Amino acid sequence: MKSRSLSILFGIAVASAPLSTQAAQPNVLWVLTDDHRYDSIRAFNKMMTGKEMSPLGYVESPYTDRLAEMGTTFLNTYCHAQGCAPSRASMHYGRYPHRSGIYEFEWFNNNVEHAELSLPEQMAKLGYQTFHVGKLGVRVRTTQPNGRFGGHQIYQQDISFHKMSADGLTDWKNQGTIDEINGVKLPEPIRGEWYMSPSGEWEFTNVALNEVPGLEDHNRTIDEKYDILRKYKSPKDKAAGHGEIIGGVSPQPYGKTRDGAYNTELIRFLQNPNKSLQVGSQTYKGVDPSKPLYANIGYDFPHTPVFPPKSFRDRFADKQYTLPEVDPAEFDKLPPQLQKLVKMSASDHYSEAEKQQMVQDYYAFCAYGDALIGDAVKAFVQYSQQNKQPWMIVYVCGDHGWRLNEHGAIYKFAPWKTDALDPVIVVSSDKQRFPAGKVVTELTELVDIAPTILAAGGANLANSEFDYLDGYDLAKVASGEVERDYIIGESHAVTGPRATIRTQDYMFSIKSRPRSKMAGKQMNWAMNASYKELEPVLYDLKRDPNELNNVAYNQEYRRIAEAMKDKLLNIVIGDNRREVNWTPNGSGTETATSNFAPGADDKKLKL
Repeated sequence: MKSRSLSILFGIAVASAPLSTQAAQPNVLWVLTDDHRYDSIRAFNKMMTGKEMSPLGYVESPYTDRLAEMGTTFLNTYCHAQGCAPSRASMHYGRYPHRSGIYEFEWFNNNVEHAELSLPEQMAKLGYQTFHVGKLGVRVRTTQPNGRFGGHQIYQQDISFHKMSADGLTDWKNQGTIDEINGVKLPEPIRGEWYMSPSGEWEFTNVALNEVPGLEDHNRTIDEKYDILRKYKSPKDKAAGHGEIIGGVSPQPYGKTRDGAYNTELIRFLQNPNKSLQVGSQTYKGVDPSKPLYANIGYDFPHTPVFPPKSFRDRFADKQYTLPEVDPAEFDKLPPQLQKLVKMSASDHYSEAEKQQMVQDYYAFCAYGDALIGDAVKAFVQYSQQNKQPWMIVYVCGDHGWRLNEHGAIYKFAPWKTDALDPVIVVSSDKQRFPAGKVVTELTELVDIAPTILAAGGANLANSEFDYLDGYDLAKVASGEVERDYIIGESHAVTGPRATIRTQDYMFSIKSRPRSKMAGKQMNWAMNASYKELEPVLYDLKRDPNELNNVAYNQEYRRIAEAMKDKLLNIVIGDNRREVNWTPNGSGTETATSNFAPGADDKKLKL
């Protein structure tokens, strides 16, 4: 990548100052987004199809595109669970769900016997200062020194996005109750959604207000004010103030949204070394230049509510998109588990105008987030260069993806490519480890994030203390030192227990447990279940790259299906599987282990 190009886009000079030494521990910035489709990034589209635009239509991503030019892109990176909390746990601990026992949105603890330190805790052991702002989504708790059980802060400094919202520093929140609106007393206190109006006052909505005398039009007025499109199952289900927001305009301008607030604090942290800082009710300290830095910014975008600022929304308002057509034959071939998921998030009943809005606003939100990432990267690299310190950026395009009418639905929680593909870019001042402009198409997975950052920070991953890591250092993947024939995953949230194995040529997925929340019970169910009970899907990715034709029952694919089934089950059921009865508050430690096929996860599968 030419330094001139980077200078123009980020406002920095790539090699303007000599680094102290490439052997020093680099400063690390981990950028993570949420519900983020890979096709919102032009660079990824061009790598995959030769065309910059999404198959659906227009997208913008100049800053992420430049990161791809600056660094190494791992194009075929997949998440393990298509829900925020389990996916983020996999990244922060470097462990598959079946090894950690974290399968969905449960609270968990670090008191179980198989617990390991999180990525930021390991980085602190390596001498790093650790900092987080934004969404974290790691639902870990612990027994405190005083014997009480409660929250566990894994970053040395962690700016709570909940507190930022409560302090009125964001454009939207869903916390806090209200018992009176506009002088009208409510029958009882209720919770709902709050919007920070352009005038700086919170506005409240809740579907229950539709039935309160004197407030019948309250929700509708606000929904219309912000052009809100809500998710609904059928036309009769539509109601003002009811349903996830999948389209609309933020009441706040660029930089004043939730994600803008996160950016502001990251930049303040970097630009005010060792100073005492305050954001709302929270205090923290600026960066310490005498220590290497590991910082994580967790953006909410483009997770619901899909709320791009007006300046970005207007740029997409006249774009027309071609949404995927729904094929009844595809649905008929799906197993009950996936049919149920499609039904609960079906989208083909939306009007054409609504479909266009949900796509326009989604990609506008992605473009806005891309610009924020540009601001964050600029501040981080400037800080590192001013202090003559090496640096590394790890950009992860979503903890999982999002469907926009693919497979007849909007949402996530399925093993399909739309839900699970999350390309990664690693940019480093050390171009030997991560060459500029390199594209790696080998299969990679989100458990690779932790070992990649740890290795850069100086950890010797060959030491036994890191044996628990399930992933690879991506630098070794890029150099060809390590290989894998497949990747795996397992998720229990919403869809129900389902495990997946993916090669370059095939994707195979089955039901892994009879139902969720059965910790330690019938752990070998899948080993004895019939093929039909496993509810299989198999896609031939060479012939069917969009994963539309389930061939799990086609005789010509039966050998492939059986081989992938056996490999997958031996790994996720038999290779050191753990299930924990975490209990509702996350304090449980009762653990069951299944290890009848140790070493099954050898990364080798010849079909």
